[in-house]
Amino acid sequence: MGLFWKRKSGDQFVSLRLNEPAAAETKREARKDGPQTSIRAERAVDSPVTPVAVLEPPASAGGPTPILYESSIEKPAATAPSSAPVTNARNAEFSQKAVPSGSPFATSVLGLNLSIEELQAQEAALEQEFSARFRRAVSATRESLSDRLDTVFQGLKQIDENLLDELEEALIAADIGVSTTQHILETVRRGVARKQINDLETLKRAIKDELLKILRQSEQRGVASETSVPEGVAPYVMMIVGVNGVGKTTTIGKLAQRIKAEGNDVLICAADTFRAAASDQLAIWAERTGVPLIQQKQGTDPAAVLFDSLKASKARGSDVLIVDTAGRLHNKSNLMAELEKMKRVAAREVEGAPHETLLVVDAVTGQNGLEQARQFLKVAGVTGIVLTKLDGTAKGGIAVAIANELGLPIRYAGIGEKVDDLVVFDPELYVNGLFE
Repeated sequence: MGLFWKRKSGDQFVSLRLNEPAAAETKREARKDGPQTSIRAERAVDSPVTPVAVLEPPASAGGPTPILYESSIEKPAATAPSSAPVTNARNAEFSQKAVPSGSPFATSVLGLNLSIEELQAQEAALEQEFSARFRRAVSATRESLSDRLDTVFQGLKQIDENLLDELEEALIAADIGVSTTQHILETVRRGVARKQINDLETLKRAIKDELLKILRQSEQRGVASETSVPEGVAPYVMMIVGVNGVGKTTTIGKLAQRIKAEGNDVLICAADTFRAAASDQLAIWAERTGVPLIQQKQGTDPAAVLFDSLKASKARGSDVLIVDTAGRLHNKSNLMAELEKMKRVAAREVEGAPHETLLVVDAVTGQNGLEQARQFLKVAGVTGIVLTKLDGTAKGGIAVAIANELGLPIRYAGIGEKVDDLVVFDPELYVNGLFE
């Protein structure tokens, strides 16, 4: 499955001991030559509890009072004067308190103590582990679909219309969708007529080929990879949209952790100022992952919060800015106008922003999730899908229905509750997982 985030050039292998406090200190030292922003924060990235990161634009003589950006996590009572002994002591304290996350990617990007063969072996092992977990996530859908197909073929010696009718029911039951199912059956009928499909294995192979073709074609629209945006454009702005309850906040936290784990500086913008609990939930995720959070009080114009976050990101030299948005019902016109305003603000501050607008869809909701996607597609300029809770449904075929009917790539899939249970959606791995 490769690296989670691929915009940075050069070889980056995932190995042991990522984001050590010493590495974080080195990164901060390297940024001292840059203009703009002082960062007053000592944090251990691997630690599950992280002190607040406060971003302050430097004051200029005679100028206006600088705006203060900070997360809602409580600040330390006092800041001790910086010195090497104090910093080392603090890092030692964090190292003692840090609890290993158990995450296979929580490792050092550089891996200077390892040979190239060892690094490549670790990356291959990591890919294999994520592949196995991805297959387990679609196991319920696979059992439902494959068992149904096996039952359909039991005792039959040839493929006839009755069998195709039962096949249609099996595909629709997996939430692949009526139009997608009909498209697949047309292909199967042509194969049967040409005597190219005459047994279960050949039929399964034909279905797999069609599903994979649909998923691959969806990557021609939207944004299929972050590498489509040049590295010189920073920060890379990701706007996350979706109705409440689909796992939007959790997805943001997981995205931040995964992208940061591969050596990127990440910032989160809490632009959902309509719901007070949204900022509180994001603050918890920011604390868990050690990612700074920019937020303001409830009722603030979301576009203003985004503007402040963009300024802070550029001053800090962040690689990625992840923007949370309000998750009210998709038929509310004021929400859509709000999203349009935020997109205009982002475009003024960063070239091409937002570079991705990801719609979070709950796989359990099936066709209802597809209808939500249609509504957001009309006004939000959605470029890709995040499919959450894929491990919690036997109707994982909704991924194919989304790709076929919306023509949008599925960028990520949620396969569990843990922080590292968000993976890049791999069409081939997904299709193979349905039929293995």
